[in-house]
Amino acid sequence: MFKKNTSSENINTNINTLIGKGSTFEGKLNAQGTVRIDGEFLGDIIINGNLILGVEGKISGNIQGDNVIISGSVHGNINTNEQLKINSSGKVIGDLKVDSLVIEDKAIFEGKCSMKTNSTQVIPIEKTAEKK
Repeated sequence: MFKKNTSSENINTNINTLIGKGSTFEGKLNAQGTVRIDGEFLGDIIINGNLILGVEGKISGNIQGDNVIISGSVHGNINTNEQLKINSSGKVIGDLKVDSLVIEDKAIFEGKCSMKTNSTQVIPIEKTAEKK
């Protein structure tokens, strides 16, 4: 899903940091590897790796990471180096800066999105209609 040999199942089984359901954390989180949040997080998150937000998880703050999967709710900006996926139960209110974006049906996104590109070259689209 994210890379050719990486699947969401592999990401789920290799969790390095977990904030469980019913837990509340306030502050700034710097982490490596995969982080899963099923509770409530208030603050900014910087991950050299992946973030998984569970269905009941809530984040109020900015997120920066490689791959981010949102099934809960986020109120803040998200910056990914690879892919952001907002599942059907996910809700994001904030601006996005991503390399790749997947938004499932019934997901909620309110904000602006800018896509990162390797090239800033703009290629004009030629008119395909024949002139008579």
